[in-house]
Amino acid sequence: MSQAFDALCDYLRRQSGLVMDQSKKYLVDSRVMPIVRRERLSGLEELVALLQKGQSPKLAKDVIEAMTVNETYFFRDKAPFDQFRSVMLPALLTARQNEKRLRIWSAAASTGQEAYSLAMILEEFAAKLAGWKIDIVATDLSEQVLEKAKKGIYSQFEVQRGLPTPMLLRHFNQIGESWQLSDHIRSKVTFRQLNLLSDFTVLGRFDVILCRNVLIYFDAARKTDILARMTRVLAPDGFLTLGASESLIGLKTDLVAHPEHRGIFARAAAAAASTPRFTPRTDQPSATLPPGFGATALSAAARLRTTG
Repeated sequence: MSQAFDALCDYLRRQSGLVMDQSKKYLVDSRVMPIVRRERLSGLEELVALLQKGQSPKLAKDVIEAMTVNETYFFRDKAPFDQFRSVMLPALLTARQNEKRLRIWSAAASTGQEAYSLAMILEEFAAKLAGWKIDIVATDLSEQVLEKAKKGIYSQFEVQRGLPTPMLLRHFNQIGESWQLSDHIRSKVTFRQLNLLSDFTVLGRFDVILCRNVLIYFDAARKTDILARMTRVLAPDGFLTLGASESLIGLKTDLVAHPEHRGIFARAAAAAASTPRFTPRTDQPSATLPPGFGATALSAAARLRTTG
């Protein structure tokens, strides 16, 4: 069992970037063994052998989706959504007043609660956003959870987790014991299947990227690669948000930590990629950085770029 588990971990790391250790063995029992029984296989060893042969794409997809962590709920951790409402959105409304367009990416969107939470916040700004084009793109590795997200139907338990009652009554319709988001809110989000290890330049440029509570499942090299590619599709004055337990410590990136708001990052335009040690200058223009990303943030960039 241990050898088969190690082989499964190696397969998952190569195919999806998911890093697992012995502490995650219980997930194999609860998520993978049902697939073994469904396929009438002799055990985990036979399943791994089939995966390694690469002759059953559907089986591989089922296993990867089963092991993907899909924990989420509306307004999860609250702070990032407060920051979106009070920090990011006001800055972008000013910066984009001529273009009148905003693009937001919810990476690792799972069953859609994060993207829909953003859509409900944007509805609060409907008057100010009149005439604007708003794109919310939500992606996830699992097609199964994306199908649920598109329907926008949630159980009583799911809507009770983090969703304020006024928003429930305003934006949802009750269907039996479940609740479905209004067509209006659902129409604001586009869901797409995407592996974060694959190319995502096809998604275009974004003003806000939320990549929360997913990088913790990748090793340092994968994290660095994903963040580098996300930085390239982030607008020069855009915002990137990570999860509460995630940081850039030990990673070499071109991102700057916000000096006041934990979890928000911007592109470190002042840092020269060819310079091994970045020394911030007080006369360095920071016009490409969002409001609030000043000398303090650049000092943070210096620490981040010389770590690891």
